[in-house]
Amino acid sequence: MIHELTWIKFTEQALEALISRDLQQASKLIGVELDAFFITDDATRRWNNRLNQCRQDPRTLNWIAQVVTVNQKVLGHAGFHGPPDQAGMVEVAYSVVPAYRGQGYARLMLRDLLLRAKAAEEVRVVRATIRPDNAASLATIRPFQFIHKGEQQDEIDGLEYIFELDIQNFQTELD
Repeated sequence: MIHELTWIKFTEQALEALISRDLQQASKLIGVELDAFFITDDATRRWNNRLNQCRQDPRTLNWIAQVVTVNQKVLGHAGFHGPPDQAGMVEVAYSVVPAYRGQGYARLMLRDLLLRAKAAEEVRVVRATIRPDNAASLATIRPFQFIHKGEQQDEIDGLEYIFELDIQNFQTELD
């Protein structure tokens, strides 16, 4: 059964609360109960980066990760690394709470992100960068026919494969 996901946009105040590891305040600001998954070291580093982006470019809040829920259950967060660049490229990011992994939610998140990218006139290409040992993420993108474009060395994640999808070629149906 395909679930309808609900997307809740972060505010700068909610990001500040997450950076401060104030889960109660962040949950209050977002309107759903977040868990410790949102305040790990990696997560707080990510929120700090995103908050800095938002302060430099107000458009960023409309593109970065949002809390994703289904039936009031927080599944994780997903979005883009930022607004489209000058070439019309956005990079996807998605992360599922461990308790909900392996149930197809990342694929649903990615589907919604691709639909959003396709609807945005300024987006031409969607990129995904994935570590070679991340079998789950490699499987997540497979049905969407991303094309392997090369590799890069990420300062945090190490070696990553680069995949891209011409968003005009995206088919909205999940098989």
